[in-house]
Amino acid sequence: MKNLLYFILFSVCIQFVNAQTKYQEFPSTKLEETRQLKIQLPRNYDKNIEKTYPLFIVLDGDYMFEAVAGNVDYYSYWEDMPEAIIVGINQAEKRFDDSQYSDQNFLPVESGAEFFEFIGLELIPYLNEAYRTANFRAIVGHGETANFLNYYLFKDNPLFHAYIAISPDLAPEMETRITERLLQFESQKFYYLATASNDLKNIRKGVEILNTNLSSIENPKLQYDFDDFDGPTHYSVVTHALPKALESIFYVFQPISKKEYKEKILSYEGSPVDYLTEKYTMINELFGLEKKILINDFKAISSAIEKNATPEYYQELGKLARRDYPDTLLGNYYIARYFEEMGEPKKAYKTYKSAYILDEIAGITKDFMLEMADQLKADFGF
Repeated sequence: MKNLLYFILFSVCIQFVNAQTKYQEFPSTKLEETRQLKIQLPRNYDKNIEKTYPLFIVLDGDYMFEAVAGNVDYYSYWEDMPEAIIVGINQAEKRFDDSQYSDQNFLPVESGAEFFEFIGLELIPYLNEAYRTANFRAIVGHGETANFLNYYLFKDNPLFHAYIAISPDLAPEMETRITERLLQFESQKFYYLATASNDLKNIRKGVEILNTNLSSIENPKLQYDFDDFDGPTHYSVVTHALPKALESIFYVFQPISKKEYKEKILSYEGSPVDYLTEKYTMINELFGLEKKILINDFKAISSAIEKNATPEYYQELGKLARRDYPDTLLGNYYIARYFEEMGEPKKAYKTYKSAYILDEIAGITKDFMLEMADQLKADFGF
């Protein structure tokens, strides 16, 4: 049943992406040839002229592009990740040449070095100029190209913030090199690795060693996740891995889940409002976006305040709500709760009564606010 759901999702994604994809011939001086790109822009890209978007570079774009673009579109539609610009590089007859590395130091050489420079010195600068890209870039590869993408880690200032390596055919010494490099980063990096029970044996062995090494890393700036799927082959693992990779990389972007609420917010030392503020500050800094706090997240923090019996935090929550939803009842409701719980019924009464000039939101209605005011009036005899 689970495999069927993956197949249906994948099929729907491909049908949608094909309708949105544009193809572009890109002449490269580094490669001394023209490469075909597949590009998917976010929905309403032309209308949201002030908005910038993370950039995904998809290696093996001839067959990987549709899978990545479809999943990104699906997850961003439900606000589980930001909308993004997806660029696939077709490598149908060139992937082995593009991935070439030296037999001596196992680093890109000749056509591999040229392809490495093509992405860093030609393609990404062009995309940054031609499209509204944010300062967050991810790269995706499979097999040989999943090994190749790791070479960008070894630059002093890596081009990419997130690396999705699906069933990588690792070069010699790569298990050690990747581990040593990921230990060093002082800025946030995301690394996702996947294999499957029916993967190619030599690939699976290398991935298992790499996972053992990476699992031992203690670096707060590294978000590392690994999946070993039961059943898929080297080729079908792609459709299983991509959703998990996106969920891993964009975990902080997603609405507060039941798991996050129980495991992080309820046990958070200090104000849960601070947790909420830090979450959105991280979103803005990581992805170069100004994201308004979701109503769902306000509700989660309010619930935590109630459950932990810490009503003193309602005031700060109300200020945030007034900032992000100034024309609604949300901020006034939380601030009225603060005054009521802090023993200032007259201030609470006045705040509840302000309901008639604001818009209803998230189940908080004008009638409800006025009823709360009337109850205070009756209780305290105003």
